[in-house]
Amino acid sequence: MATSVAETTAFGMTPTVVPQVRTKFRRIQTPLPVPDSLPVLEALSAYEARSMHGQLPVVWDRAKDFQVWDRFGNCWIDFTSTIFVANVGHANPAVTQAIEDALKQGLVHSYTFATEIRARYLRQLIHATPRECEKAFLVSSGTEATECAVKLIRLHGRAAGKRRGGVVSFEGSMHGRTMLAQMLGGTPAARAWIGYDDPNVHRLPFPCPWEVQDGAERFAQDLAHLAAQGVDAEQDLAGFILEPYLGWGAIFFPSAYVQALAQFTRQHHILLVFDEIQAGFGRTGRWFAYQHYGVEADLVCCGKGMSSSLPLAGVLGKASLLDLPEAGSMSSTHSANPLSCAAGLATLQQMEALDLVQASQRKGERLLAGLHEIQRRFPAHVLRVCGKGLLAALHLADPATGLPDTATASRVCERAMQKGLLVVHTGRESIKIGPPLTISDEALAEGVEVLAEALQEIIG
Repeated sequence: MATSVAETTAFGMTPTVVPQVRTKFRRIQTPLPVPDSLPVLEALSAYEARSMHGQLPVVWDRAKDFQVWDRFGNCWIDFTSTIFVANVGHANPAVTQAIEDALKQGLVHSYTFATEIRARYLRQLIHATPRECEKAFLVSSGTEATECAVKLIRLHGRAAGKRRGGVVSFEGSMHGRTMLAQMLGGTPAARAWIGYDDPNVHRLPFPCPWEVQDGAERFAQDLAHLAAQGVDAEQDLAGFILEPYLGWGAIFFPSAYVQALAQFTRQHHILLVFDEIQAGFGRTGRWFAYQHYGVEADLVCCGKGMSSSLPLAGVLGKASLLDLPEAGSMSSTHSANPLSCAAGLATLQQMEALDLVQASQRKGERLLAGLHEIQRRFPAHVLRVCGKGLLAALHLADPATGLPDTATASRVCERAMQKGLLVVHTGRESIKIGPPLTISDEALAEGVEVLAEALQEIIG
């Protein structure tokens, strides 16, 4: 039996008349959702798996820089970058031109046969990223990058004479949708479908900074917890894999915790792997978010903002690790696709030409200042503000109980959409924000004010 549209979204599907909006960056001139867009939403509901649904009921038609349009005359400021992909802006002219030029060349697929564009891209990628990134392995999606990183962790463990290839990750993290990637993080309920728990995957509770007084001491406690479970770090652990921040809420580790962890991995021949799939390429005001902690990575998983458009992901790291698999033993059908490499190269060039890492840091200070002002205006509802650079989240709480307030967060996301602003709906108590790094200061300020207005209107 087909699923109805109402069953696949947290938002209303009955067109509602909303106040019209007309500013320099926003335009709302129809009821929302747009009545004429319902056939598209209904077709997706009828023919597509329900798991793909749940977003705000906006049918995208085109996007440019930091704005999104439907074909009915509405325009939104985009605080999502689709999902932290469009770092150099939607339809960046240089990226678009690079893809067009690649198409005109007539080479749209090459498997693992050599291409000039792949060599050019990889050379630029390695030169642009931190010094510990000496080689790369390209794939199509972030979850593939996670799987490859775990393979490299375990190959390293075998080469180092480890008894087991144990991998340590953190509860609540998000490493992808494949079986192993989901086994690394999430919640017990989200992992229940797997029906099997890899005995060599060890998960630690995430050390939220407001719960931790001493990061190094907390890490020592976590090590003691692993030891109590019979895990011998020297013999049983091959790698730690961390999101540099907890994705749903932009929550960063205590710096002392990560520094203690990094020191421990060096002492025990354990790899330190950072999943930068949504955090990398300037998003947090550093090239990679792990650089905020003052440590070096052995491997880095990348994706999303890597190409600002086409499917492109990869694992970067030390040459000795990337070369562990034998020739031909780790490949992917669409790995290093010529079109994706062209988009990736243009993205790197735009990041440098526009100085987007520095821009993200500067604009991020303005964004977070604006969000902290919202918190000051609504202290009973906004529990905390988290983030760095152009990555942030408001955490909402029920003022009567102090508990996380998921319902209000969803309603604020919907109201913001009705006012011409798109934010990331997490399905939790957080409202997540990540505009393109190219957003103008004026549009950034307007978007923050719209978010404040939406919150005011919902909480009354």
